[in-house]
Formats: sequence, C-alpha cells, structure tokens
Amino acid sequence: MTETQLSLIQQARTVVTDMLSHKLSKDIKFHTLQHTQEVVAACETMANYHQLAGDDRFALLLAAWFHDTGYTGGTAKDHESLSIKLAEDFMQAHSVADDIKGKVTGCINATRMPQGPETLIEKIICDADLFHLGTDAFDEKNKLLRQELNEFGDNDVSKKDWRKINIRFLERHQYFTAYAKEKLQPEKEKHLAELMEKEEKKHETMKPEKKSARPGHSGGEKEKDKDKKKEKEKDPVALAEAAEAKLKREKEKEADRSIATVFRIMAQNHSALSQMADSKANILISVNSIILSLLIGSLIDKLQTNTSLQIPMGVISIVCVTSIIFGILATRPNVSHGTFTRDDIAQKRANLLFFGNFHGMSLQDYNWGMTEMLSDKEYMNNSMIKDNYFLGVVLAKKYRYLRIAYNIFMYGLILTLIAFAVSFLMPQATEVYN
Repeated sequence: MTETQLSLIQQARTVVTDMLSHKLSKDIKFHTLQHTQEVVAACETMANYHQLAGDDRFALLLAAWFHDTGYTGGTAKDHESLSIKLAEDFMQAHSVADDIKGKVTGCINATRMPQGPETLIEKIICDADLFHLGTDAFDEKNKLLRQELNEFGDNDVSKKDWRKINIRFLERHQYFTAYAKEKLQPEKEKHLAELMEKEEKKHETMKPEKKSARPGHSGGEKEKDKDKKKEKEKDPVALAEAAEAKLKREKEKEADRSIATVFRIMAQNHSALSQMADSKANILISVNSIILSLLIGSLIDKLQTNTSLQIPMGVISIVCVTSIIFGILATRPNVSHGTFTRDDIAQKRANLLFFGNFHGMSLQDYNWGMTEMLSDKEYMNNSMIKDNYFLGVVLAKKYRYLRIAYNIFMYGLILTLIAFAVSFLMPQATEVYN
C-alpha cells in the first residue's frame, strides 16, 4: 500500500474507534470495537497468506474497519446498509477512487447472512467475520452473541434453543478461503461435534421420562399443556396481548434508560459547577492573600510617618480579610454524623448515595443497607432524587458565599481607591489653603 493509503487506514481506525466507543449501545456484547479489531487483524493475516496487492489490501482493511459501524444506528437489522453509507462518507471526504469504493461496498455487502462472497477480498472478510468459529474463543464469543441477541435484539433464546441454532448454523456454514479451510475448519468441526454430543446426551436423559409418561398422568398433562399453548398462539387476542406486553416492556426499558441518563447528566453538571465554585474561591483567596502580603510588607513602615494612609490601609485590609473569610466559607466541607439505622432504611429516610450518611457505619451494615436500597426501585430513585436535591442546596450555598466574597472584593477595591485618593488630596488641599 502507498503512504497515503496507510494514512487513510489510520484515520479510518481513529474514526471507527471513536464511533464504536461512544455511539454503540451498551446492550451490544459481541459486535463491539474488540470484534472489529479482531476482524481487521484476521484480514491482515489472511491478506499476508494470500499475498494481496496494494489496492485490494487497502479496500479490504477499509471494509473491515467499517463493516459493523452500522450497529451505531441502534438496530441489528440491515446494519450493513448503514455501514456502507458511513464507509462511503469517509471515502468521499478523502477522495478515494471509485474502483476502491466499489470493492469496499462489495466486501461489506458480502458479510450479510447468508454470506455470498465472489472476489477473494470478499471471501477473506467473510471468513474474518466468523473467524472465532474455528478458534478456542468459540465458547466465549458464542455466549456474548447470545447475550447480545437477548438484550439488544430483545429476544428470549434459551440455552437449549441456542445450542440447536448453533448446530444448524455450523452444519450449513462453510469457509471460503484456503487459509480458513486449512487453519480454521478442523477446529470448527470439533466445536460442532461437541455441540452435537451435548445435544445427544440431553435427548438420552429425557427418553426415560417420556417412556414412563402415561395417558392421564404427567405425559398426558404435558400434551394438554402443549395443545393449550398452540391454541393460545393461534388466538389473535392472545397474540395482541403478547404484543402489547412486549411493547410495554420496551417502553419501561426505554424509560429506565432515560431516567439513568437524566441522573447521570445532573450529577455531571453538579460536579462541574462544584469544581468551578471551588476554583473561583481559591483564586479569590489567593489574590486577597497576595494583596495583604504586599500591603503589609511595603506600607506598614509608612503608616508611622504618613497617618493619612491609615484609613485606606484599614479599608483594604478589612476588604481582603472579609473576602478571604467568605471564600473559605464557600469551600469549607461539612460532614454529617455518618450513621443510619435499620428503621431509617425501612422508612426510606437514609440516602446511602452520599458518603456523609454512611461513613460512620461498618461495612456489614452498609452492605446490608445498599442491598435493601438496590432491591427497591422506588427507594433507589428517591435516593438519587434526594442526592441531586441536596447537591443543589450545597451548590446554592457555595455560590451565595462566593457572590458575597466577589461583591465585597469588587466594591471594596473601589472604596479603597477612593480612600487613597482622598488621603493624597487632603494634604495638598490643606497646603493650598494655608
């Protein structure tokens, strides 16, 4: 690859890393930045094995970086289309040649299920996307994928069903490149054999139960339950109720996310405002301390010979000291008794999100209190509301003291300048009069 192409790959890496780090749903467990990095690494390995030319290698790596960016759109369905658009926007902004654009688009399109690659680079990215099927990481990645399907895809795939899905998928799947067929296929077949063995063992353990079942007994009851379930599935009213229940769950889930976002933003804002207030108070205290030091060091001797400086010196000293006092009041910490009782938890009075309410308790009591709070959604939300409220009260107190300190400093400086002016003008006026 040329230096320009290497530079563009680095830029693509930066853009995609930022995108997948900040715009990806937390419910996505498999198609993360780590997965994209692993696909890119697998593409590089197979590109070296197949001795790819410069433009093909460049197009392959660009496609590898962007192939799953479509998940940032909030849905897994047809995420490849958004991935292609994001890749095209990047290539358009960096004036990438049209033939390379076509190769990148073809590579991302080829990763759609079922995969249908035509060119070598399309075959490489398809094998890289499912590289884990032929590695020791299969079990770990498989768990993450099921977790993602259940949380992000809002499915309810049991372990039993997931094993059957994997067996069916592995039986139908094929690697396309010579590298994958040589290096990955044998390991993939081992995983398939292990899954099939587990499935067979489960069937064997279930067979005696089925044989012992008699009509009118447990077996007959199971058959009746199945018939009822089928009737329920065919009933349009039941289907409508199920759809409504699912929609309600989705709304509740979305509401919980919105609530968490609001509390997080409020906490960040309060923290930023508190740091800002402390910073302003420290500046004011430092400035007034320096002024006092300079005045005392340079003018203290002159007060004995020039009594007219006593009033302005007294004014500026009072202003500086008062400003320092209010600045200290704005930053002075206030810690409460730090204990709570079981009755406080039962009555939902204690806010365990603030350290001042639990620092005097033992770890065992605090652990018990937190467990009680976290098990009660209403109590937890009320605690977060209280925490935000009292943070706001503390902030208001900080800024009130800070405003008083700045007002004293501002008007005190004006008064001091007037006092100095009067002290210098009065002797001159006295001399002219005499």
